[in-house]
Amino acid sequence: MRLFLPFVATLALAVPAAGQALDVVATTSSMGVLARAVGGPAVKVTVLAPPDRDAHYLVARPSMMLALRRADLLVAVGADLETGWLPAALRSAGNRRIQPGQPGYFEGAAHVDLLEKGQAADRSRGDVHPLGNPHYYLDPLRLSAAAKALASHLARLRPASATAFAANADTFAKTASDRVVQWKAQAAGAPGVLLFHKDANYLADRLGVPIVGYIEPVPGVPPTASHLRDLVTRLKGTRGVILYATYQPSDGPQHLAKHLGWPVHRLQLEPAPDADLPAYLAHVERWVTAIASAK
Repeated sequence: MRLFLPFVATLALAVPAAGQALDVVATTSSMGVLARAVGGPAVKVTVLAPPDRDAHYLVARPSMMLALRRADLLVAVGADLETGWLPAALRSAGNRRIQPGQPGYFEGAAHVDLLEKGQAADRSRGDVHPLGNPHYYLDPLRLSAAAKALASHLARLRPASATAFAANADTFAKTASDRVVQWKAQAAGAPGVLLFHKDANYLADRLGVPIVGYIEPVPGVPPTASHLRDLVTRLKGTRGVILYATYQPSDGPQHLAKHLGWPVHRLQLEPAPDADLPAYLAHVERWVTAIASAK
């Protein structure tokens, strides 16, 4: 038995041979895009969080544990977005190689310039993320930064493909940069956006469009009647657009659209689970088009 246990531990830390695709688990669809775009044919990607669900509030399920147990690499959003369910899923999966700090763990937020860093974890202020706003994945340039870091990370697991990973990350960055130039021109002059949650902050920041308010009084807390009245009073007579995600309730946004006379758009926050880079960019463009609709 003393000889067998170290052998098992060695197997647990091994990765597939060079000709075999790495089994990558992404916590969200955007992280799946990242893994596919950088890894190319060297990776096989499974996404844990359905795109029509709020990734803050998932419950660890047996299917998640099974995927994590088999994984060679975990690609997470980070900044505590998955803190309510991912640690429990990782513990139950029992896969040493994808635990935080191990070669099989990658967190995009660690390589991105995050907004709203350093806020106190005060429950009276709602779901605050002291490490920063985790919704950077709706900004293609920040996701490009994560792509370059992932290329280096994958190269350590599969050195023979390092050049291909770096080239894929460069393609990601160039394609995203070109589209952002177009989107900035498209959104130029947009008067502002009223968001349900702080999930499109990075995109608004990238486009230079002001955020005029939030339908949630504080992050993660449903809107109250008094908060909606305050928004109507403050914004009446101005122009803007109301944006909210498909899993967020429609009562507040529709109430505000009626009283303000603003266009309102319900959009999926994440792309499809099998999305590639073109599908991701088309997904972001739908948000850009909605933001520009109030011009």
